[in-house]
Amino acid sequence: MAFGDQIYVWRELANLSGIYQHHGIDIGDGSVIHYRKPSEIIEQTPFATFSKGNKVYVRQYPDGFSFIPEVVVKRSFSRLGENKYNLLFNNCEHFATWCKIGISESTQVKDFIPTIKHLDTYKLFDPLKQAFQGRDEKNSGQIVNHALDQIRTVWDQIQPQYRQNIEEVNTWEKVAIEALKNNREDLAKEALKRKIQYQNKAKSLEKELEKLATMTENLLKQSSS
Repeated sequence: MAFGDQIYVWRELANLSGIYQHHGIDIGDGSVIHYRKPSEIIEQTPFATFSKGNKVYVRQYPDGFSFIPEVVVKRSFSRLGENKYNLLFNNCEHFATWCKIGISESTQVKDFIPTIKHLDTYKLFDPLKQAFQGRDEKNSGQIVNHALDQIRTVWDQIQPQYRQNIEEVNTWEKVAIEALKNNREDLAKEALKRKIQYQNKAKSLEKELEKLATMTENLLKQSSS
């Protein structure tokens, strides 16, 4: 580990050891800048606070793919105090990856937090609530695991559709712009209609993502309480 490295540790999620990575930026002076839990604020903390005694790993990128360390650290300082945490769209990995390569993304979101289409996640609240209010901790853990398994199952079916709709929105917008440049308002109008169709679909899927984010965060808070 060195100045400007993107580092991460495995943290427990829903009482399951090693289920997700917590990311931050190594400042090189014994401190780390990261989206701290449970405050959900970007803070500069001692290395020990970040690691919590767990083994620390370095996220590797191909040579020339990331910013130089000085830029990485400068970018991390620029967002100190930010309080805009979102499990799906602005989590600790999004922040650290943005500092390192300029792209806000989270690979583990794809692996763990899916959107939904055929699964009504709010129906999971009742059995989860019953489990958490009960006295059988083993049964509670089983229900949590079952819920997480269902959530994982639908990810690969839905996420490609969301991305495809976003790509279509961008494509038809470019078509409309080119049509206007060529004085083809008729083609531009048709292209904009297509753009709006895909945009509405993308918004619908995004709402499903947000709904799942709410459900997941509530699930994690209840299971760890």
